Amino acid sequence: MQDIRSKFKRQLEIAGLILSQNYSGIIRSSELAFIFSVEELTIMRDLQQLRAIGIDIHSTKKHGVCINKKINSGKLLELIRQYASLAMYSTAAERSTKLLVNRLGEKSLANIVVLQMCAEKNRAAAIDYEKDNGMLDFGREINPVLVFQNEGYWRVLASANGYFKQFHLNKILEARQTEKEFEKIDTALLDDVFRFSWKSWIGNEKHNIKLQFTRIWKERILPKQIMENEKFTEGGSNEFIYETTVNSLDEVASWVVSRGSGVTVLEPAELKEKVILLAEQTLENYK
Repeated sequence: MQDIRSKFKRQLEIAGLILSQNYSGIIRSSELAFIFSVEELTIMRDLQQLRAIGIDIHSTKKHGVCINKKINSGKLLELIRQYASLAMYSTAAERSTKLLVNRLGEKSLANIVVLQMCAEKNRAAAIDYEKDNGMLDFGREINPVLVFQNEGYWRVLASANGYFKQFHLNKILEARQTEKEFEKIDTALLDDVFRFSWKSWIGNEKHNIKLQFTRIWKERILPKQIMENEKFTEGGSNEFIYETTVNSLDEVASWVVSRGSGVTVLEPAELKEKVILLAEQTLENYK
């Protein structure tokens, strides 16, 4: 069964690579055989099986391996779901995948394959990224560690000097594999990123926070268990103290402001200042 799964994963990666900007020129079946460490005959069988599932992919002497007919959105959704289940830690959420396909079309599959393969091979990627201000950052180099789905979007977690940054795949217009390799991330470090993440997986900082909740907010938050290690204690006057460790004060500050009345920062002072600043900036919109 594992062999069948790895074979189908390779076939989907072949399709993604052919759609990728990395191979805008001619790529031969022999080159694919080298990339995947298999015989060229195996690649030819892979192409045949891809055609059998509706992908118009062929190998010719003049053009090499190419996809002649545009893959429709329905097929792209199906392929990304299948690839996610074979290659990644969790399956894709429907909404995330639909948003990605609607936004990028065939590039959705191409980019997700390129970034996942870079993560598996510890190979840097160059991305053309649309920043929040609408400007384009061409050829930005990142070290992909993990492709994942969170809060309704596909994302890639990238490392840099022990820190981590997330990029929305919806904003990656092009992903290209480079020849540069990066050092494999220590599993323990990556585990800490997950363990101390408030909402999104940010980095390796650690901040001890203490919040005060009214009873109504305690009853809303307690069943959800935001963090792996968290503690509620009685605070008196029908209020409760919440304590945990997080890797980003900015995320917690945004969350506190969005709750409104009933959630108060007790510690640290830096978090209080961030909450006050965000609240003041929000009020400016209504003056």
